[in-house]
Formats: sequence, structure tokens, C-alpha cells
Amino acid sequence: MQKILGYMRRAIDEFDMIEDGDKIAVGVSGGKDSLVLLKGLVMLRSFIGIQYDVVAITLDPRFGGVPGDYSSVREMCDELGIEYRLVDTHIGEIVFDIRHETNPCSLCARMRRGALHNEAKAAGCNKVALGHNYEDVVETFVMNLFNEGRLGCFAPKNYLSRKDLVLIRPLVFAPERQIRSAANRNGLKIVKSKCPADGHTSRERTKQFLAERDKIDKGFSDRLFGAMRRAGLDGWGFKDKSSDP
Repeated sequence: MQKILGYMRRAIDEFDMIEDGDKIAVGVSGGKDSLVLLKGLVMLRSFIGIQYDVVAITLDPRFGGVPGDYSSVREMCDELGIEYRLVDTHIGEIVFDIRHETNPCSLCARMRRGALHNEAKAAGCNKVALGHNYEDVVETFVMNLFNEGRLGCFAPKNYLSRKDLVLIRPLVFAPERQIRSAANRNGLKIVKSKCPADGHTSRERTKQFLAERDKIDKGFSDRLFGAMRRAGLDGWGFKDKSSDP
């Protein structure tokens, strides 16, 4: 976890993500990214020099109307000594069984965001942490460029005025392969997604495209990420302009 903690500490510092007195709701799907994020935030408290609290929140989409098994996540939270809130939703049923969405990811994401933000407020949190990693950043930039014809990406940190919440993404500098390694080395129990669209999304196709480009042209993704930072796109600029390579 040491490398992961280093990536997280860098992101927290560069984008001023966490302050004394924060109560952070961590969105925990049960996947490797959210589990590593949760463990990392708890571990960082012992030496980062910032006093904050952590609450884990899982939204059960109930795909096919069947409740998910998140007992391993609850056990992990018990071991870490943090509060765990499991929220039953009907997101899966609405998206796939009622609406029969042709683009299910968009509606699902909107509904999950709303439910997570509401539960974070109910838990008394002022910040929400999500587990987007380095590849997620580049993939989102490419998807916006090629699918929507615009330059844009989610921000590493942004204020949600309607909910009075700050959204943070402490894993944005962490490569997926190192997150996977950290999850395996720490014996984190992954809850496999039961989403019917899993593996057949625009993001998955973009991931494959970038992997192929990186094989042909080493550093392709890194240069895209560097361009985002140098352009200061959507809050991705450097904290200290003099450190801009």
C-alpha cells in the first residue's frame, strides 16, 4: 500500500482535497478501486497530519431485483473501525427492467450520484470521495473528445452547490495495475459487479483503445494526461505553475 498512499498523499496535497474536521463519505461499490481508496484514507489518518473522519457508503443497485452480498465490505469496515452504511436502491431494476435503457451507464450514474450524495448528507458528511484512478481520468477525456466532440473531464475536486458537498478523487494519480496489486497484497475481498452491461460499455472500448495505443506508442496516455494538466483543463492545472514540466 505504500505506493498507493504516496499517490493519494500527492493528490490530496496538490488539489487541497482534505482539511481538519472533514467527515468524508467514501463511495464503496466493492470493487478494487473503492476498497483500496477506503483502506488508504483510513491508513493516511495516522501520519498525514490532518484530522478527519471516514464513513463508508454502499449503494446496492439490486440488479434483477436481487440484493447484493456486501458482507465482506461490512467486515472490512468493522476491522478498520469505521461506520458502514448500506443503502438499498432499485437503480438496477429501473435502468434495466423498467426503462430498458439503450445507454444504461448514463442514467445509472446519475441515479447513483444522487443517492450517494443524499446518504452522505444524512451521515453528516461534508465531502464525498470516489475511487477514480489514473486510467479513468484519461479514458474520460478521450470519451468526451471522441463521443461528444468536446474537451473535458471530471475534476479531481469540485464543489456541489446544490448539496453543499465537496467531491474528491484521491486515487487520480494511481495506476490501475498498482491498485490491483495493492488489493491483492492486502487480501481485499472484491465484490464482483453483477451489472448486465459490465464489460460491454463505451468505457471498456476506450480502455482497450488506449491500451493498444500505448503498446504501439509508449507513453501515449501519459502525454494526454500531461496535456490536460498543462492546459489546466477542468481543475487539472498544477498547484505550483513553476513545477510545470
